[in-house]
Amino acid sequence: MELLMPGLGLFLWTLIAFIIVFLILRKFAWKPILSSLNEREKTIADSLASAQQVKAEMAQLKSENEALLAKAQQERATLIKEAKVTSDKMIAEAKDRAKTEYDRIIADAQAAIEQQKMAALTDVKNQVGNLVIEVAEKVLRRELSDKAEQEKYIVQLANDVKLN
Repeated sequence: MELLMPGLGLFLWTLIAFIIVFLILRKFAWKPILSSLNEREKTIADSLASAQQVKAEMAQLKSENEALLAKAQQERATLIKEAKVTSDKMIAEAKDRAKTEYDRIIADAQAAIEQQKMAALTDVKNQVGNLVIEVAEKVLRRELSDKAEQEKYIVQLANDVKLN
């Protein structure tokens, strides 16, 4: 039973040892331990506050990035629209220039055709005139009294004439 119930002397000496250790710890260890715990608590609180601040900054940066992205997409759409308008304008100008050039070439070709046609008609008229003069000259040179013989001679001359 002695093991279950310690003696009064043992109890008293244990209590005195505990009070001495408690006083020594209180004098030398309690303040440093509490100050280190307070410092650690302050460090944790500062870390949490800076984490909250970083989180808020990240949210703000995300918002700014989204705004910049939206602005960039709008600018891209504007640039694409301007490029399309410019290309349509360039295509229209090229078509107008091509039509003008086409009309000028057609007009020049028609003028050249008309000029060649007039030259050909003048040449044909000159040849017909020369033929008429030749036929008349040959008819006049030959004195024919018979009308049938004269017509026969004219047909012969017409067959002999070579048209160019």
